[in-house]
Amino acid sequence: MNQNNVVGKILGSKIPKQLLAIVVGVIVLIFLFSRSFVYVNPGNVGIFVNRLNGEIDTKPLESGFKFKLIGFQDIVEYPIYMQTLILSKASTEGANYNEEINVNSIEGQPVSCDVSLSFELDPTKVPALYVTFRQNINEITQGFVKQTIRQIMQQVVGNVQVADFIGRAKSSIVTEVQKEIQQRLNKYGFVIKQFTINEIRPPETVLKAIESKNIMSQEALKSKNQLKKVQFEAQQQVEKAVGISTSILTEAQSQSEANKILSKSITPTLVRYKAIEKWSGKLSEIGSTQMPFVGDKNIGTPSKK
Repeated sequence: MNQNNVVGKILGSKIPKQLLAIVVGVIVLIFLFSRSFVYVNPGNVGIFVNRLNGEIDTKPLESGFKFKLIGFQDIVEYPIYMQTLILSKASTEGANYNEEINVNSIEGQPVSCDVSLSFELDPTKVPALYVTFRQNINEITQGFVKQTIRQIMQQVVGNVQVADFIGRAKSSIVTEVQKEIQQRLNKYGFVIKQFTINEIRPPETVLKAIESKNIMSQEALKSKNQLKKVQFEAQQQVEKAVGISTSILTEAQSQSEANKILSKSITPTLVRYKAIEKWSGKLSEIGSTQMPFVGDKNIGTPSKK
């Protein structure tokens, strides 16, 4: 049974060979025509590859339907929207997908880190990126980009102490690593949006040593503050005593000066004059029958010094 009879039976009637060839040809043309159009999704750009001579168009294709010759040309898509590469320890012990970053501090202490890198691709540099790696973006990030992060972190963290990496220097290390990553990946079209160190895992012995050091520092600070308090209170007492002493001395000096002035101003004439002022004129008050002060030549006469 030939092909014409099979098709004819399927359709319920015989079809001329010429018509069948036309139908098959149209189907093939439709198939080839549909495969000749490639849809570049929004948020992506296309890279036009000429398979005849191996040339790659340096101008990226924008999103939408693009035409290519099947077998002779190709269009490769690359995402240009923001993506995040996460490199962290596997959640399951013994798993083979542990992607944490391992570095050493300046003391040689091993430190494991979970990091993440958010980036976009510069559309104008995507064709050059494809020419350089000939890989999709996932292969590039898991290979070249991951290794770049590892190298830069070792370079930066290797110059600081592990205690500083965990504590006060972490922020500056993140900034320095992000800056260095941007410089190295910029020529490939990567635009770094954010680099983050999500977790730092130093050895347990290092954590205990740092904890002990912190406790000692806190105790020392507490003792120092207590000593300052005692010294302050003692200084207050000294100042208070000095104030009281100064006050007493000032009062005594004032009284002494007053006594000197008073003693210089008292003369026999002044005494007699004051006595006369106080006397009421009655002899009984002075216990004498004679008139007091009579004939006293000094009354009213200034005393001679």
